[in-house]
Amino acid sequence: MAQAAQAIKIVVIDDDPTGSQTVHGCPLLLRWDAETLAAGLAHPSPLLFLLANTRALAPAEAADRVRQICRALRPALERAMAAGTISSWLVVSRGDSTLRGHFPLEVEVIAAELGPFDATLLVPAFLEGGRTTVDGVHRLHGQPVHESPFARDGLFAYGTSHLPDWVEEKSGGRIPATAVDRIGWRELDAGGPALMGHLASLERNVCVAVDGASTQQLAALAAAVRCLIAAGGPTPAGDGPGDGRPRRFLFQCAASLIQALAALPPQPLAPADLASLRRRGGAGPLPGLVLVGSHVPLADRQLERLLAEPDCIGVELEVSKVQRLLEGPEPALLLASLEQAWARRLAEVLAGGHTPVLYTSRGEARCRHAEERRALGLALAGVMARLAAALAPALGYLISKGGITTHTLLADGLYLEQVELQGQLLPGLSLVLAATETSPGEAPEVHPGPLPVLTFPGNLGDEGTLWEAWRRMEAQAGPA
Repeated sequence: MAQAAQAIKIVVIDDDPTGSQTVHGCPLLLRWDAETLAAGLAHPSPLLFLLANTRALAPAEAADRVRQICRALRPALERAMAAGTISSWLVVSRGDSTLRGHFPLEVEVIAAELGPFDATLLVPAFLEGGRTTVDGVHRLHGQPVHESPFARDGLFAYGTSHLPDWVEEKSGGRIPATAVDRIGWRELDAGGPALMGHLASLERNVCVAVDGASTQQLAALAAAVRCLIAAGGPTPAGDGPGDGRPRRFLFQCAASLIQALAALPPQPLAPADLASLRRRGGAGPLPGLVLVGSHVPLADRQLERLLAEPDCIGVELEVSKVQRLLEGPEPALLLASLEQAWARRLAEVLAGGHTPVLYTSRGEARCRHAEERRALGLALAGVMARLAAALAPALGYLISKGGITTHTLLADGLYLEQVELQGQLLPGLSLVLAATETSPGEAPEVHPGPLPVLTFPGNLGDEGTLWEAWRRMEAQAGPA
């Protein structure tokens, strides 16, 4: 029965559109009105993603958006429970595996609106991307993550990889490191009653830093959580339910734990089959378009490798020009003129039989303060979204690199309420299908099916990963 299959609904509030990068077959919502939420909760997948895009916002705005989502979500969950659509639920705040984002702000808002919770479990491990946590220290390919370029992010910088100390730093000292509980790798490897007992003993929404260096460790955590949600804590002998009170946990995690919690089977479509979703016209496969908005050093190297490919032609969106226009009179009018020039250039590249690569100037622009930086980032993402959306009816696929870039494309460029996640073309690189048949104010047009969009995180892969994703979509086949 569908109700039994949805015993636990895992609701993920995602701070950008890329956190579904370990799962498949679930809806990603870009709106949270009552009707859209009801449809999402009724979906047969155990997962429901709400794309909040809060990493693009200032702290107060991020808090307001999460609060708005929670206040829409609570009655929707209550209705789904009453109707028997779901029997229980848990909520995840999905954040960046390189520790960038509004922590602990977002989980504190969720706790205030959807709590109380017994604990908030901090699990940033993203194994598919080489992010592991051992002895409380979070690492990127073995390097303490605070030594990486991601820790020097202009908006979310930090100075330690030791999670209890990181919690103290990010909370401004409100949550001292000594108050952060720990679940280490040895405890996860052992699993069983001891792990269950530790989790069952947590109370008053204590923050818990959790190790994670293997799928087995995350699976052990997820199994214990599912049991405690359903049955309460263990007896003193460790052989059965204890006080009978189901435990309530809130999660701040990266993508790997989401897969462990959902325990999904392998994705039904192999990478070659995902690539074959590229749309076709009367003369064969339709062309692709690549957007690169992310400006982290890894994205720079990936862009350089892609542009070395003769079939890919770069079109630079000059950040300094946009910045000057935003500071001057009538920015919208002048920006529209620039967009027309970029649109003509993109059309020329497509007419020449090449793949256009629309990218922002490399490096971080100099801004006077954080709010100016955010406004510039959103303006650039808006330009890219409008340019891509205008070309969308003629495209076979689209690759969008960068969380803000991708969310703006889906929500504001293509005016989507939701997309359907198909799976991963490469580890951590998700393909979604976007219905692009209509736009506000336009009559329906006939397009050759939904548009495949590859949602490409800024921090994913190595220097060849963007090129490899493009190659697979062009070849419409995986490696031999």
